[in-house]
Parts: sequence; C-alpha cells; structure tokens
Amino acid sequence: MSDDAPMLRMVNIVKNFPGVKALKGVDLDVRAGEVHALMGENGAGKSTLMKCLIGIHPPTSGEIWFMGKKLPSQYNPAEALDMGIAMIHQELSPVVHRPIMENIWLGREPKNSFGLIDHKKMAKMTDDVLGLIDLKIDPRTPMGELTVAKMQMVEIAKALSFNAKLIIMDEPTSAITDREVTQLFKLINRLRDEGRGIVYISHKMDEIFQISDRITVFRDGERVGTDRSNETTMDRMITMMVGRPIDEMFPKVECEIGKTYLEVKNLSSGRVFKNVSFDVRRGEILGLAGLVGAGRSEVVESIFGLRHLDSGEIFIDGKKVEIKNAGDAIQNGMAFLTEDRRQTGIFPMLDIQFNMFVANMKKFTGQSSARLLSFKRIKSEVSHYIDSIRIKTPSQYQKIENLSGGNQQKVLVARWLMTEPDILFLDEPTRGIDVGAKAEIHKLVTFIAGQGKCVVMISSELPEVLGMSDRVVVMYGGKVTGILDNTGQKLTQEEVMRYASGATELEAAGKLI
Repeated sequence: MSDDAPMLRMVNIVKNFPGVKALKGVDLDVRAGEVHALMGENGAGKSTLMKCLIGIHPPTSGEIWFMGKKLPSQYNPAEALDMGIAMIHQELSPVVHRPIMENIWLGREPKNSFGLIDHKKMAKMTDDVLGLIDLKIDPRTPMGELTVAKMQMVEIAKALSFNAKLIIMDEPTSAITDREVTQLFKLINRLRDEGRGIVYISHKMDEIFQISDRITVFRDGERVGTDRSNETTMDRMITMMVGRPIDEMFPKVECEIGKTYLEVKNLSSGRVFKNVSFDVRRGEILGLAGLVGAGRSEVVESIFGLRHLDSGEIFIDGKKVEIKNAGDAIQNGMAFLTEDRRQTGIFPMLDIQFNMFVANMKKFTGQSSARLLSFKRIKSEVSHYIDSIRIKTPSQYQKIENLSGGNQQKVLVARWLMTEPDILFLDEPTRGIDVGAKAEIHKLVTFIAGQGKCVVMISSELPEVLGMSDRVVVMYGGKVTGILDNTGQKLTQEEVMRYASGATELEAAGKLI
C-alpha cells in the first residue's frame, strides 16, 4: 500500500435484503491516521455498510480493498479481526459474569505445557493490552462490575489485542457521561496518532465535529457526500441527511398549563434516592435532568411500579394511588418508555405490529363475549404510526430485531402513544435516533402535552431538556437539588449543571465560594 493510498476502499457496495435494497452502490474510503465519521438517519445504511465490512453481511456486489489487498467476496467476523478490522457495537454484549481477561482472550487463551489455560500468563497479557489504553484495572474483575464506559474501553483493548488497524465505533457515547466522553476522545486521538483508522458512527453532531477529520453522509442507502469537518457546517450536514433543512429541532409550542395532575411526595428507595417530591400539571412537559447515577430513571421506575419504594406517596388528580406493578400504572393512565430498549423494551423475535400494540390489547378487542382482536383495526393504527414518525421498514410484519436501533426506538414510542396515556414518562426518548426523527418525536411530545396530558422526560442531553421542558427537576446523588422554571426567561445549561453537579448543596453548606 502506497503512503497516499487509503487504508480502506469500499467500491460500489450493494446489499439487498428480502424486500429492501439497503445499500445502492456505496463508495467509502478511510485513510490511516484519520477519524472518519458516518452520519445519516436511521436506516440510511451506515451500520449495514460496516456489517458488510466486518463479514456479518456479505455484500450482494461490489469490492472491498484493505491495506492494498482486495478482500474475498465472503469472510466472517473472526477472519476480519485476523485481517485487522474490529468493530465495537452500540449494543455491547460482554460475558458479564466472567473476568475482563477472559472476555479479551476468549477463544485465544494462552495454554501451559499441559494444554491447560495459563491464567497467570493471561492476566499478564491483559495488563499489557490494558496498558495500551492507560486503563489501570485488575484483569480478574468481572465485566459486570464495570461501567458502560469501562466496558467500551475493554472492547477497544480487545480490538488492539488483535492488532486492529481499523476500528469501527458505533454510537460509543450513547450511554456514558461527559467526563467519560472526554477520556474516550483522548484515547481516539492517541489511536489516530498511532496511524490507525477510526470509523465513528454517531447521531451527536457536536461530537462529530469535535472528533472527526472527515464526515460521510448517507441517505436511503446511498452516499450523499463526504466533507472535511472543518470545511462544513451542521446545517449542511442536516440538509444532506434528511434531504431538507430542519427548521426547528425543538418545536415547543405554548400549551395551556392546567391544574396539578400527578404529585409525588417524599419518595425514597434504599440508597438510590431519598425524599423526592415534585408535581406535574396537565399540558406540562417536566424535564428530569442530572448526571448519570443521579437517580432520575430509578425515581420514574418506582412511580411506574417497577422498583420497590420504602416510603412516599403518589397522587393522581388529587387521589392517593397504590401502584405495585406496571399493570397498576397502566390502569392509572401511565405509560413508560424505558431507557434500555434491548433489555426492557422490544420483543426481538416478534414483528413490529405486535411490539406496537402489545401494551394496549384491550383497545383492539371487540364487544362480543369472545373478545377477539380486530387485526384490521390494529393494522390501520400501526400503519398510521409507521407513517407519522417515519419508521423505516418494508412492512409492519418485519421482525423488530431486523430494524436499526433508532427505528426500534420509534416503535416503542408509538407503542406508548397508542395507549393514549394521561401521564407519559419518557426515559431518553431520542437516544440513538437521528436528527430528523428527533424533531418529529419532539413534535409528537408537544402534541401530547397540547392535549392536556402530563409528560415527564428524562434526557442526558441538556439542549433537549431546555428546548422541550416547561420546568426542570434537577437531581444529584439521589436528591432533588432544584425545580427550575423554564418559561419566559429561559434557563441556561450552566445554571442546570450547577444543580446537577451538587454545587448548590455545597453553597448552602458554606463549602463553596
């Protein structure tokens, strides 16, 4: 490979699935020592192209060249690793009950002279490879004890253990804190300086511009264009992705705020959160802000009956209610979009139709004693939501596991909107969703609030919280540190972060100047 030749060249890649042409003759090149970002709406073809590269989906046609050599038409992920191509997937799948060292060297364990696994040597090898990324941690630590960020670091170490020259990162910052993002970016810059190629897939545009050298945009299975990061703008990227400008990312309209409908008083659960109180009014969008670990999700899970409460009271429309499980919550007009769609959201082996109507089967049963489901009504309503929030699928009978992560999230949003709830809890509703779909979900949320419903939205993205909320409940260390008005004089990110970082508590205690 000559010095100026790309490390990777993908030429005229076509990939067909039954009923779908996922890639329509795509070209891509990645150079040694660069971070090349891939952007596009969910279903645009980014992840499919990378799965073709690492051998999960062999291309229908086209050529792949790596390090100056043409790759065979078919190979598997293990062979791709041997060639120096590694991918860190958005949905991490470690063997959580086994140590770090076994996760890194799985299937490649060093053996002693008796043919048995040499654990001492494996620990030393793990120390060495973790040292490449400055991660100081006992190799015998079970993976399940690590944070998501550290799990991702271990995945990067695993890629380096294969001497990967090209590392693909799919949404690597979707579940980590800002501080952990900073650490990850330092590592990416180091890998770039070592001459490795990085393919970085993300929907977070600020990150893309911060970390990448070039950006390639995909739309509808085609490459729209490639620009240098320092020679383009966010507006141009958005227009390229969706085929039109997004006039308003946060289309918040003024809704009539009614009386208090949901009220929680002094909720406590073990050491997770304590004495949490707030209320939500009809027509209001209440944002829940705070750093990862502040207890936001746990509070909502407790209100919805998914987590045990030690003490506290919940009132709906002035009446005290007992919610012991999710069924009780749904009976009381609540809906809850969970944070982890893989573990607690989708039924992966079942189709979109079932995943969408499963939370509200009673709505589609007839009046006869047989109480049979009306699949005609189900099909009509599912079609409505597929169209209205632009779920990219050949049909509603497609298995949900075959959709991109963002489209899976849209199905779950539609599931709960279909229940027509009075109280809608949204935990990271736009995580892993592209910019066009975010704007459309924001419109739906505003529409729901405009109907006099209560919306409680958890988000780690402060612009989203500030752009959509009427008031913001800020948490730190399992406590509410502030309930801030966001109407009229708009809040700033700096104001919210003071409450989210515990600075206000220190001020009150006289420990912060």
